Amino acid sequence: MKNRLIKILFFLISGIILLLVYRYLYINYDFKIECPIHKITHLYCPGCGVTRMLFAILKLDFYQAFRYNPLLFIFLPFISICIIDYLVGFIRNKDTIIYKRINNKIWFSLVIIFLLFGIIRNIPKFNYLAPTEIHKETLKN
Repeated sequence: MKNRLIKILFFLISGIILLLVYRYLYINYDFKIECPIHKITHLYCPGCGVTRMLFAILKLDFYQAFRYNPLLFIFLPFISICIIDYLVGFIRNKDTIIYKRINNKIWFSLVIIFLLFGIIRNIPKFNYLAPTEIHKETLKN
């Protein structure tokens, strides 16, 4: 159990350090990791805008975070609970509680929802689902 906890802490600390380094490079040098799907096809995948969404959440700008990726923003509490459940199960060397209770039909439905979101956000009529930034000047008008 202790070794598993150490592994999780190592990966957690490593992830935080990588996030801070990326944030520093993003702010000071305009370094951005582009979505390979968007770069090749010029289409937004269901995950486009996640990094910017997470940075907006860190700044407590929840409205802008929602604008970057509304679907993942809505599912973020569920995803967080599933990750915590998995980590607790990993540390205790036991099965997860939530994952086993969720029916496969629900997981399949979530996959379909994310695929449909990826398709719909690329239709010009639904361009408001694209990961865009809201400027304060736009909100005043």
